[in-house]
Amino acid sequence: MKKIVTWKKIARVLMITLGGVIGGAGLSVFLEPHNLAPGGVSGIAIILGNFIPVPTGTLVFCLNIPLLALGLWKFGREFLFSTVYATIVFSASIDGAAWLFGPLISVTDDLLLSALFGGAVSALGLGIVFRMGCTTGGTDIIVKILRSRYRHIKTGALFLIVDLTIAIISGIVFCDIELAMYAAVAILVNGVVMDFVIYGGNEAKLVYIVSEHFEEIAARALQTLDIGATYLHGTGVYTNAEKKIVMIAIKKHLYPKLKDIVREADPRAFMIVSGAKEIYGEGFQDHLKEDV
Repeated sequence: MKKIVTWKKIARVLMITLGGVIGGAGLSVFLEPHNLAPGGVSGIAIILGNFIPVPTGTLVFCLNIPLLALGLWKFGREFLFSTVYATIVFSASIDGAAWLFGPLISVTDDLLLSALFGGAVSALGLGIVFRMGCTTGGTDIIVKILRSRYRHIKTGALFLIVDLTIAIISGIVFCDIELAMYAAVAILVNGVVMDFVIYGGNEAKLVYIVSEHFEEIAARALQTLDIGATYLHGTGVYTNAEKKIVMIAIKKHLYPKLKDIVREADPRAFMIVSGAKEIYGEGFQDHLKEDV
């Protein structure tokens, strides 16, 4: 048991490190060279960097200090340790990428491409960190606090609200409305990718199957796909006949195989398919896992 726990902790640290590096490099390579403020503390640091001769990553870390204190008070020591580590990795990656590549840091001069790729790459990194149960500091902490209070609002949507405010401020400071608009594009992409990284793996399909061959369909789903099924009892309104309805929750990548099973067993089966954003239980999400 101790070995398993140890390896889990090592894997978590490695994933936090990977996420922090990707997020920091994405900001440094695509957004910072064009003064695209992607919201959050990073956006504030990019704005301040034009007036204070301090590297952006260093500014990010300094601005995070009061927010880390807030995180310690709200979430405790375990959250603080992992978040401080993620913040250090993220901040160091911003300055590290700038130091490694120097004047060649900007991959493209196209502001739209920079906004699109910068928003996507940064969100990929931050999403990985969030999935590990911590943040890279900054407004991530504020968002995590808001998420614990307003659990019906997704993380990406909360980031969007906070970050768009900072993008508007950047437009005012730089006296360039187009720059703020490109920053808003980066933020919008960031929100979409963030939600995909955090929640995409949890999405599934909920399938209801009405068929005379319900036993065969359920048995083949269990044997072939290793998934369970539930029988629901129904009554046909026209025939007044009792029916058994097969209900199956299935991950998206397995759904085409289930569809083949139903088609082969009963081409006339009545099948209703809907999306399931979150499913908890065996084979899906753990009830005890912390919300992100």
